[in-house]
Amino acid sequence: MHFLMTALGSYGDVYPVVGLGAALRGRGHQVSIVTNPNFQSVVESAELEFLSLGTIQEYEQLTDSPNIWHPFHGPKLVMKLGMVDLLRRLYQVIDANCRVGETVLVASAIDLASRVVQEKHSVPLASLFLAPMPFRSSHLPPKMGPLLMDGWVPDWFRRWQFWLADRLVVDRIICPELNRLRRELGLPPASGILRDWYFSPQLVLGLFPEWFAPPQPDWPQPTYATGFPLWDEAEAAGLPADVAEFLAGGESPIVFTPGSAMAHGKAFFRAAVEACDILERRALLLTKYPDQLPANLPSSVRHFPFVPFSQLLPRAAAVVHHGGIGSCAQGLASGLPQLVMPMAFDQFDNADRIKRLGVASIVRRKHFGGPTVARALDTLLRNPATHENCHHWAKQCDSQAALAKTCELLEALPSRDR
Repeated sequence: MHFLMTALGSYGDVYPVVGLGAALRGRGHQVSIVTNPNFQSVVESAELEFLSLGTIQEYEQLTDSPNIWHPFHGPKLVMKLGMVDLLRRLYQVIDANCRVGETVLVASAIDLASRVVQEKHSVPLASLFLAPMPFRSSHLPPKMGPLLMDGWVPDWFRRWQFWLADRLVVDRIICPELNRLRRELGLPPASGILRDWYFSPQLVLGLFPEWFAPPQPDWPQPTYATGFPLWDEAEAAGLPADVAEFLAGGESPIVFTPGSAMAHGKAFFRAAVEACDILERRALLLTKYPDQLPANLPSSVRHFPFVPFSQLLPRAAAVVHHGGIGSCAQGLASGLPQLVMPMAFDQFDNADRIKRLGVASIVRRKHFGGPTVARALDTLLRNPATHENCHHWAKQCDSQAALAKTCELLEALPSRDR
């Protein structure tokens, strides 16, 4: 069987897809992954076929924009640059590499082209979601940044906010280009994109466990929550010698990362260093953009561009991050207390969910300063209940079982679709 998968976004979006692709390859299937050339080495290191989409410059243009981390402007920017501007090129890549009768499409969250190919050629399609935020629900509404989704908000008002967002933002950005392409292909126009059209009618997969986000009655059907894949290049990258030396040189450090694509994190790292100075704790700062870091870091604080979380976090004391689903999942699997500063996208919802699991605290971005971070970390680290919860949920994480279940559902899709 041939699986044609899309992996659009940052490292946190690409790693789980590559991990799933590697699992499918291990079961004897051919796997092709469409992604930005920035991730070519990641795909090829897993011995999967790399199919190029866009340019490294386009990826850098997106990550360089400070608006990407705004709770309102960020999603609009991703819809424009990620969904709309790449739509035709992505359709062409998928259409050219899709073998009708052999290929199963696996679409990432911002891939609209696979859904069009599925309609045009009647090929099997699974919609793949790494986090539960896109699933709208009246029973357990997701946290969505500027939208009011708390339990006290009336259901009619939540639905009205979704309607307004669809009508005034989502459909205005997406529908013109999407429907031009559909018209050229002889397909009828689509509307209510995220409400009525977005999810595959054949299979929807959530790569998170049910205890993290229980499927709700009003989620699209059929939807399965399979578990965290937890793939992060650990086998290929290993633990660098200088990281191992630092870890062995003292007490377990606190790990700070604002996300792999964050290029505007000066305030985050300044607060990190100040907090660790107050707590007299060691720290490890992770970023591929070192110009964000304070000058002259103390000897108790080290910077590294990348370390596989699966190898690093089990040797850490806590992790402070932005709320990306990959960071949340790796923190849960490692049994670590987590401090989260959500900024945009699914980060608010992810942070709320791990807080409800009793393993995390949240500090809003505008309050994220050294003294506040120090107090929040001190409370987390001193709380026995937090450590008990961390230990409990770490035992529930089983990446191999998650990958096996996801593979089984994908392998069964062609026969179920007939």
